[in-house]
Amino acid sequence: MHSPASRARRLRASVLSFLLAIAAPLAAQSVGTIVVAHGGDSTWNAHVLDVARDARTGGPVQVSFLMGRAAATTRFQDAVAALERRGVSRIVVVPLLVSSSSGHYDQIRWLAGDSVTLDPVMHHHLHMSGIERPATRLPLLLAPAIDDAPELAQVLADRALAAEPSPHGKALMIVGHGPESAEAYAAWMEKLRPVADTVRARTGFRDVKVDLVRDDAPAPVRAEAVRRIRELIELQAMATQQPVVVVPVLVSKGAVSRDKVPRDIAGTPSRYAGEPLLPHAAMARLIERRVREASTAPVGAATTPVRPAAAAHAGGHTP
Repeated sequence: MHSPASRARRLRASVLSFLLAIAAPLAAQSVGTIVVAHGGDSTWNAHVLDVARDARTGGPVQVSFLMGRAAATTRFQDAVAALERRGVSRIVVVPLLVSSSSGHYDQIRWLAGDSVTLDPVMHHHLHMSGIERPATRLPLLLAPAIDDAPELAQVLADRALAAEPSPHGKALMIVGHGPESAEAYAAWMEKLRPVADTVRARTGFRDVKVDLVRDDAPAPVRAEAVRRIRELIELQAMATQQPVVVVPVLVSKGAVSRDKVPRDIAGTPSRYAGEPLLPHAAMARLIERRVREASTAPVGAATTPVRPAAAAHAGGHTP
């Protein structure tokens, strides 16, 4: 028989195990997530909503769109308020954007309380949809955009192999949207070139290149970007004597992936595989990883530290 002291120890151990078992999910629930994306038509948005639903972050998840019809009904401040009502203690903001070197990423930085100077056009886009900084004292932890995440290389490799299951001796061109300025273009490419190298190692394509159409740039800048992509495709085809597989590095399916890129490369020796990054299970895993990395860091020490919005200057427009 067990002594009273032994029984007491066993009881304490059982109680402690029970408390730890219920504390784990409660701790996980204390972290809320807002997935922020550009926004588009209903099809474009549906893919974002689906991946946010599939992400197992351990806590509640909201989606906020920056542009399009859904922007006014998924405002960032409303997403923050909804998570506050769920009782979270901190919020991780996960931008579902290709690059952290973009005006839309700056929008998210500004919304999360950073002191970034927001471009007037970017601020106007937010104002038109009624999107404002949230009035909250919760820490908002901003994660990077997709950038050079390993999940990006996985999705692009899968898209390329779906289009060309026998890549040996063939070439692949990855085409993205891209920014306006030369400085931002260089920053995008600095992240995307290693991704292209990883895709080549994963797939076995003889040659893999990446470039950007710079879709929002002035017409002459965009035309030159398209001309360069066409020339690269021609050179790849000459080297391999095979049509070049072209895949987009775009978040969801919209006008750029469906209409513009096919038109840009029309007449080149290429085969266009138009599936964007979504839907793909790896993108849900990316959201989960961003949340883990940010939520396990000390408050104020997320991958991209951002002050709580209440501590930032409230109201007014950043010029």
